[in-house]
Amino acid sequence: MTLTASPNAPRTAFAKLRVVLEMIKIEHTLFALPFAFTGALLAAGGLPTLKQAALIGVAMVGARSAAMAFNRLVDRDYDAKNPRTATRALPAGLLTVPFVAAFTVASSALLIGASALLNPLALALSPVALALVFFYSLTKRFTAWSHAWLGIALAVAPVGAWIAVRGTLTEWTPLLLGAAVVCWLIGFDIIYALQDTDFDKKAGLNSLPAKYGAKTALTIGRVAHAAMIAFLVLTGVAAHLGAWYFAGVALAAILIGIEHAIISPTDLKKLNIAFFNVNIAVSTGLLVFTALDIFL
Repeated sequence: MTLTASPNAPRTAFAKLRVVLEMIKIEHTLFALPFAFTGALLAAGGLPTLKQAALIGVAMVGARSAAMAFNRLVDRDYDAKNPRTATRALPAGLLTVPFVAAFTVASSALLIGASALLNPLALALSPVALALVFFYSLTKRFTAWSHAWLGIALAVAPVGAWIAVRGTLTEWTPLLLGAAVVCWLIGFDIIYALQDTDFDKKAGLNSLPAKYGAKTALTIGRVAHAAMIAFLVLTGVAAHLGAWYFAGVALAAILIGIEHAIISPTDLKKLNIAFFNVNIAVSTGLLVFTALDIFL
């Protein structure tokens, strides 16, 4: 347990900020943020107010930062034993446990504060959102379907953004979009988990690749991604969207197909491309085509 700073700890505020941003994988915010703003566009039937958009962004950053910091806290012993993760901030001694714990609390407060400025329902549900994103970090200890729990955690983004704009949750549109996000996450998190299959087995952690093998896990991932496309179609129908939106869904389907085509159980050389680049294109593309549909 890293309670005091090690000689490796960053010595300047800028260096520490870089370590913190790396710890929370700030670039991965691009997975969730486009879906959050897609939910906001659909809820508003156009552009949300500048205040709503800003607070949705702040709430998203707070929720995701809290989730990642909490994950690093509870997984620090596993991370220290895994060669792939041993250089992360806590096992490497770049940050201390008290600092990361305080960062988690501050990030949680950021989410709750932004929610309070949005509307009463957003505030009331903000602890539920935190519970969901925190709970994911514990799921690999008891279920191979931890990927689904991560999907549920990320689905908070579009559903929460809808609530931020509308102040209610009485329509199917945000729930269908949230279901699409759950299936999307299951599919691509399985791909990401392939690189830790051997370690998970040795450490007693659960994942679909560790339980069923890479080939079967990838098949489950393809089924999940097919379900994602179906839920996106249903979202468009429920929201009465048109040709631009469905063109975006078709593009997402093509990109998902490419993602699976470049990954095989025995060749993970293009895993980072499949995990990061393709999925950024999927979420951003859907946001762009949804905006085009609404405004054109």
